[in-house]
Amino acid sequence: MSRFLIRRLLSSLPVMVGILLITFVIIRGIRGDPCRAILGERATQESCERFNERNGLNKSVPEQFAIYVGRFVTGDLGDSFRLGKPVTEILAERLPVTAELALSALVFATLFGVPLGIISAYRHNSTVDVGTMLGANIGISMPVFWLGLMLSYLFAVILKDTPFVLPPSGRLSPGMNPAPYYEVWGWVKDGEVAPQLWVFLGRFTIANGLITGNWPLFWDAVRHIILPAVTVSTIPLAIIARMTRSSLLEALNQDYVRTARAKGLSERRVVFQHAFRNALLPVVTIIGLSFGLLFSGAVLTETVFSLTGVGRTLFEAITARDYNVVQAVTIVSAFAFVLINLAVDLVYGLLDPRIRLN
Repeated sequence: MSRFLIRRLLSSLPVMVGILLITFVIIRGIRGDPCRAILGERATQESCERFNERNGLNKSVPEQFAIYVGRFVTGDLGDSFRLGKPVTEILAERLPVTAELALSALVFATLFGVPLGIISAYRHNSTVDVGTMLGANIGISMPVFWLGLMLSYLFAVILKDTPFVLPPSGRLSPGMNPAPYYEVWGWVKDGEVAPQLWVFLGRFTIANGLITGNWPLFWDAVRHIILPAVTVSTIPLAIIARMTRSSLLEALNQDYVRTARAKGLSERRVVFQHAFRNALLPVVTIIGLSFGLLFSGAVLTETVFSLTGVGRTLFEAITARDYNVVQAVTIVSAFAFVLINLAVDLVYGLLDPRIRLN
């Protein structure tokens, strides 16, 4: 297994280098002047020259790329043209929001999509199967922004005075100020600067409340994430359900399943131990790709629910021609896809020994 992991890691390195180069070149090719996009009416020839010199935009693209790579290997992603702060700080603030949303949505989609696909495959062509697939098609067809607005209206307005009321926007309720776990545990004292990694991990509010035992924070964060997670998970849920159904149907028609039934094994054991395990490979692929898409930033969902994640950050940075922010978000999303594909390959090796041995 270790050799399998090493081979996959080595094969991922050229992909990451290519992503870095292609992303840099494409972003520099975007039409528009960052100086005039950010300064607006205040942009003059002199101010733009100073702006370009301060941010290194007066150099050629190869020189800019060499400087960027030199900073990148040290963990420096540059500063935001628009906000005037390091990009790593922006990612540490906003990436956890999108990561929590993506994880929550993926858990919801998997917990409901896989069982629905199993039921549809086992009861093929029944009323349950037709109803489930009809619901899956509706889930794929519904616009995310429309569904988000409808859920907000239902749970925040219609159910306002009931126990089922849910907050329609924001990540936490007003006045809810979470203390990061490294401060609660005394790892960082007052006045000390916490490492950037600790700041990043401390902004996962659900995990923060769970680790520190701050249950009001935990439940408030969970209640705020439910509607965005359900909204953005509808399409992955439908795709996972359909893929599980088709893959399990194919497995149930194999000879080894008929042999297992002929041996007198229980139907539950035949379905889950024999058929479902062999049907998992394409399902795992879809789950991995869905997480990568969710992680890259759900712009519409974050906008509807007023969540400041990487989706909205990327949109605002593209509008302002903020090269460093656009580049950093794109690279992080692309690297996330590479790491997720690596994780999927490892799961392949665990599920199917033939893949690991080859």
